[in-house]
Amino acid sequence: MVRVIVTAVLLLLLWLGVRRAKLVPSRGQSIIELGVDFIRVQIAEQVMGKERAKPYLAMLTTIFFTVLAMNLAGVVPFLNIAGTSRVGLPLVLALWVLVVYLAAGVRKHGVGKYLKAQLFPPGIPWPAYLLITPIEALQVFILRPATLTIRLLANMMAGHLMLVLCFSATNFLLLEGGGLIKLTSVLAFGGGIFITLFEVFVALLQAYIFTLLASIYLNFALEEEH
Repeated sequence: MVRVIVTAVLLLLLWLGVRRAKLVPSRGQSIIELGVDFIRVQIAEQVMGKERAKPYLAMLTTIFFTVLAMNLAGVVPFLNIAGTSRVGLPLVLALWVLVVYLAAGVRKHGVGKYLKAQLFPPGIPWPAYLLITPIEALQVFILRPATLTIRLLANMMAGHLMLVLCFSATNFLLLEGGGLIKLTSVLAFGGGIFITLFEVFVALLQAYIFTLLASIYLNFALEEEH
């Protein structure tokens, strides 16, 4: 339900921001354009180059805004849980990245040349391929999507647990504690506020990292040698 609500709100905000796009942008349009330009310039073009990044800008922009919005749901009252703190969404996004970078590599190099470049790094003695090739295969097909999934999931789940701990402690100490122990509820509440602000930072950081790694993996697939 949280994911459905966040998706609806995100689409509504994006639509409101660009439905009357002007040369001199409104405040909402300016915010959206800043976000899109940040993804285009600071992530996609920085990693992949201007021309190579063009076909993937829509995908990377979608990933960034989706991850950011789902992450921020964890600090929104009455939602109180990030849409990325359950494995389903991070896994779907990671598999999307996997399919796209495999398809990009095959489309540019062909199946044989792409697999050779990925699984048989040049310049090493052939007996070493008995060890290197399985490791490279594990990295390309398993570890990249797995690390994307686990990194995002673990960070957002940890933040959710810390928030629950702080505010549950505040409630317990204030209502159940006796005497001066009630005063410690102020410390627990202060900790909860700090963790909330920190979670906003983590939400932004994880959206950036996920999108950055996606662009790096795409760039790996399009490089001639790795």
